[in-house]
Amino acid sequence: MNDVPVIPRLLFVDLGYSQRHKHGEDICGDAFKFQKSEGGRVIAVLSDGLGSGVKANILASMTATMALKFASENADHILHAADIMMDALPICQVRKISYATFTIVNIDPRGQARIIEMGNPPFLLFRFGEEIQVPFQQLESEKWQNRKMRVYDFSLEAADRLIFFSDGISQAGMGSHAYPLGWRKRGCAEFIYHRLIDRPAISSHELSEEVINQALRKEPNGVNKDDMTCVSLFFRFPRKMLLFTGPPYNEKSDKACADFVANFEGDKVISGGTTAEIVSRILGRKLKMDLHNMCSDLPPMSTMEGINLITEGVFTLTKTAQYLENYDGTHPDDPAGKLVDIMLRNDIIEILAGTRVNEAHQDPRLPQDLELRRTIVRRLANILEKNFLKKVNIKYV
Repeated sequence: MNDVPVIPRLLFVDLGYSQRHKHGEDICGDAFKFQKSEGGRVIAVLSDGLGSGVKANILASMTATMALKFASENADHILHAADIMMDALPICQVRKISYATFTIVNIDPRGQARIIEMGNPPFLLFRFGEEIQVPFQQLESEKWQNRKMRVYDFSLEAADRLIFFSDGISQAGMGSHAYPLGWRKRGCAEFIYHRLIDRPAISSHELSEEVINQALRKEPNGVNKDDMTCVSLFFRFPRKMLLFTGPPYNEKSDKACADFVANFEGDKVISGGTTAEIVSRILGRKLKMDLHNMCSDLPPMSTMEGINLITEGVFTLTKTAQYLENYDGTHPDDPAGKLVDIMLRNDIIEILAGTRVNEAHQDPRLPQDLELRRTIVRRLANILEKNFLKKVNIKYV
């Protein structure tokens, strides 16, 4: 009998994923969709469409959308749901089958998990750095022959890592001299095991990206012959970050805001030159422009003791929102990209937003997509909560 308690509500699900489309294609034939209900249930679906390119993307997207809907309504009738999904898919004109694989992960707020796999490589579960084997029940559809599903029911625990991926990962390098049968699940598991030993606190976003990059290294010349998707979930106590952007409406509030930054426990980001100058002046910390990481599209970053990242304000926040809205597992290594990294590795994001108007942003000659700070802050919060399962608290000052 396992006497370790299941996940309490105060633990967070850190979810991250990375994708690469097949070399030569413009769109990924894998589809990944997820949602978090108001009650705290997390549902994630990965589907791999037959073939690659647009047709595969359509198959995978249809399957993932339907699976997400069925799982959110009733995951108990999975055979019936799978038959409906297969009936709805278009028929491949070459192989005369309608087919897309799927992995459905359904986790309730207390950590009770149900995972359903059809066609995708089996998921990996790591507990305190060690791989755990989970028993399963095998089901087979009477209507669609050779459509066997594995159903796993188990309890997740604090610090567990759950990783699943499309076969573009496990089959990476297939046919090469070094990996005639591909990287395989065992190779993936060994790589993840060593990464967790080296970096026990690695975020889900970072881990999934490292798995993708390692799979690409297995391919001759780094050219992948299939779509690649890796999804990682980490069940842990929440990490916090603070984003302070914009001077307070009343200058008398400057000291309180600077003190709040100094005392905050977690990652700290300042976005805005005037905002950074306020913190520098009140805390007596030197503010220096970082000339070693210049970016042609965005104003340069600065550095200050005790602050993880200092960027320009509204331009950089707008670019950050654009990266998050179009996130595909990668982003440029610029100030906005660095802010994306910090946001994705944290769970609770506190935003301290000053409401003093910056007269420079009233210039009609500036780009049309330049938004007032209050608007861009709300836009960021919406993206982070809806698309990345983050909890965002905004305080206007």
